[in-house]
Amino acid sequence: MAQHAAAGAKDERTLGGAARAALSAPELDALSRVRWVERCKSLWAPVTVLALVFLVYLAIVETSVCSYLTLQLPMKLVGLACVGWWAALGLLRLLPAWEARRLARHEAEELLSHVEGLANRNRAQLKEGAWGELVEASVSVVRALPKDDGAPLGEAVRTLHGAYDRHLAKLKPTAWRETGGGLVRALAIALLVRSVFLEPFKIPSGSMLPTLEIGDQVFVNKFIYGVRLPFTNTVPFTIIRPPKRGDVIVFNNPVMPDYDYIKRVVAVGGDTVAFDGRNVRINGRVVEATHEVASHAYWSQDASRPTTVRDWFVDDWQREEQVLLKERLDGVTHWILNRAGQPQATDGLEAKVPPGHVFVMGDNRDGSADSRFGLRTNSLVHFEYVPLGHIKGKATVIWLALGRGGLLSGVFGGTGFRTDRLFQPMELCGEESPPPLPR
Repeated sequence: MAQHAAAGAKDERTLGGAARAALSAPELDALSRVRWVERCKSLWAPVTVLALVFLVYLAIVETSVCSYLTLQLPMKLVGLACVGWWAALGLLRLLPAWEARRLARHEAEELLSHVEGLANRNRAQLKEGAWGELVEASVSVVRALPKDDGAPLGEAVRTLHGAYDRHLAKLKPTAWRETGGGLVRALAIALLVRSVFLEPFKIPSGSMLPTLEIGDQVFVNKFIYGVRLPFTNTVPFTIIRPPKRGDVIVFNNPVMPDYDYIKRVVAVGGDTVAFDGRNVRINGRVVEATHEVASHAYWSQDASRPTTVRDWFVDDWQREEQVLLKERLDGVTHWILNRAGQPQATDGLEAKVPPGHVFVMGDNRDGSADSRFGLRTNSLVHFEYVPLGHIKGKATVIWLALGRGGLLSGVFGGTGFRTDRLFQPMELCGEESPPPLPR
């Protein structure tokens, strides 16, 4: 009991704590309920919920890839529900009465937060009479928040504004400091997330077909291998593990530093990689690849051509066919494409991957500028390796797919929203059927 009293006394040292201490238990419950309801009215609420559910899905699939077969449909339903939630909130904001009430509560909460922060930081400079007046005005606002009638809340907000003008306005930081501080915090958070945790990456070409199609967008896990120092190609230490065979990675091309590439790791430092016709050998062992479809059809697009707004409505997709195989690389199962009957330029070549580097190849084996061809387009055979410091992270799952077919494809030249590809990982469970050709 004494501990609860001590905690309550400590809480009352803050303006918010003192205001809550003046409320009865039913008033506190009503305040908590209305605050949760108002949080759910924010357009950020469905985005936040979807992001949190996606992170849980990502963690599960990264641990057990076969779980995606069960969880992919629920994830799509959650995504659809969050989109519907967001759209419903947008429509409700068109209702004057609903929007006026929401704005009134939002502005009241913003004022409470601003007054509390400023008062707590300057507690020593406030006289007891001023502090008491601020607490009393804050109590009036929090008591009026749950009420459906907006008049009491409006009156309470005006009272709190008056107390603020009398006792805190002179203590307010300059506008440039307040604005600049908020901007710096927002930029710091954005930089932290993109540098340390997750970063989106759009697939610009068909080099990773059929695993990744043109227009797919994936999230890159930047935490797993180690945090790269911003604006450098240095990873001071490994956090979870180094890249391994079978990982799909996004990296800054060491040969063309202005470009980021996405490829699959085939060999790591110390491995010997060799080519025997269409076979790939790692340390003398042939990488298993089973024939699945003799003529697998897919859609491709010239990603190098410049585009204008008018081109969005022109259908420039081309139907192509290749041999589809299922490759098993160090326990990672995935699709690859080969062109039947085409000579293999690397046949008979062998190389040892230097320590601190990886050897990468695209899943579209005859349409990828990868380590076999110096990481350059239209290059002759010339082995080039990716230093570990150039690796930005591991590609995880597809979170958005704007490719051939799907929703609105009839409007945008065959390009539409592909729900069938949402939340697919970069590897297979092992028994999946070949990917169908979208219309």
